[in-house]
Amino acid sequence: MRPFEEIVREHGASVLSVCRALVGTADAEDAWAETFLAALRAYPSLRPDSSIRGWLVTIAHNKCMDLLRSRSRRIANETELTEDAGMQTRAAGSDLDLWKSIAGLPERQRLAIVHHYFGGLSHAATAAIIGGSPESVRKASSDGLFSLRSKITGGD
Repeated sequence: MRPFEEIVREHGASVLSVCRALVGTADAEDAWAETFLAALRAYPSLRPDSSIRGWLVTIAHNKCMDLLRSRSRRIANETELTEDAGMQTRAAGSDLDLWKSIAGLPERQRLAIVHHYFGGLSHAATAAIIGGSPESVRKASSDGLFSLRSKITGGD
């Protein structure tokens, strides 16, 4: 089994991208840390033939969803969540328009894009995380990209 530090070095950046896309910049590092802490605990029992990237993105997804659920208990209004994520992104110097556009997508499209493009997972692996078939994830991803292009290029 590879040393866990190698796993962190190899996959840390893509896991952080997934966390940023799902929970915003301010909470991404906490979600990232929770992901790798949980992964470190479970790593000794991971099957040797497992997809490490898929395993880590699944853990990150779950940690981010937990964080969003706890955040939603504190924030009554979805608009406040989107505005908060936008302000956090601006503070971090990221492309505000892109992050706001991603945050504004329907949940299924957002998750399909985040896991496939930010997490680097196949449509089949993404479907295993968010549910549905690989074809439905491919469609959600395609529809989300179309919406993003329209918003960013002003075709909206």
